[in-house]
Amino acid sequence: MKSNSAKLLDFNKQLKAFWGIRSQRPKPHFLGIGTQKGGTTTLYQILKQHPDIFLPDNKEIHYFTKFYNYGDEWYINHFKEASAGKIRGEITPYYIYHEAVPKRIYKFKKNIKLILLLRNPVERALSQYFHSVRLGLENLTLEEALKAEKDRLENSQTLIHIPGQTNKSHQEHSYISRSRYEIQIQRYTNLFKAKNLLILKSEDIFKNNISSLNLLSTFLGIKPFSENINIPIGNPGAGESTNVSLDIKHKIINELSSTYKWVKEEIGITWDD
Repeated sequence: MKSNSAKLLDFNKQLKAFWGIRSQRPKPHFLGIGTQKGGTTTLYQILKQHPDIFLPDNKEIHYFTKFYNYGDEWYINHFKEASAGKIRGEITPYYIYHEAVPKRIYKFKKNIKLILLLRNPVERALSQYFHSVRLGLENLTLEEALKAEKDRLENSQTLIHIPGQTNKSHQEHSYISRSRYEIQIQRYTNLFKAKNLLILKSEDIFKNNISSLNLLSTFLGIKPFSENINIPIGNPGAGESTNVSLDIKHKIINELSSTYKWVKEEIGITWDD
């Protein structure tokens, strides 16, 4: 009979083998990190059509934001149905804005590829507000919501850094702050290499700009998208922003002037047209 120490040694070998198998479960190759109301649902539907790509049926897994306390194995399990050779990914637009996410992703996989869509900052902010209204998440007028944003977000950053903790206003009432792209992007560029981050203009995707799709396929290392690809507009609004006064729009533009300047100078994207 084996001694207790021999049995313990066998058990430890079996345990290591078990975890070795589990650790070989495929991690995603890429993440769509945002931005909210920037076309991520459209991006999801585009990628879903490509034969080389696997995306979970649930577009937004929110692992690195709301469910980080569940652990890596819970997250990786979402990709277990991917066929061999498929490029695996997922899209959660909250990733770009959540302050704790870049370091969490970097710890998970340093060489992961990241896709970011940037929409006109003012139009993005307005779209988020009306989206929240339609979902019953916002009962303030636009002007009231913009004035209340700073107070609503106070102390939210401390809370969201705790795994498993969330803050409604940080996710739903962050209209202006979510459009401050320069702050969010630099949290990623401070960690990831430039070759791991692809930034596209949302409006180009909406217009079925084939050059943007070519950039996307090259970045992911997949064959080019068909020029006849169907590009539906996901989660479209009802055009409410067209009724917003020019005075309010100009105030938001002025508030986000540093964002427009930084994106133009550092990324080469403008919204002058």
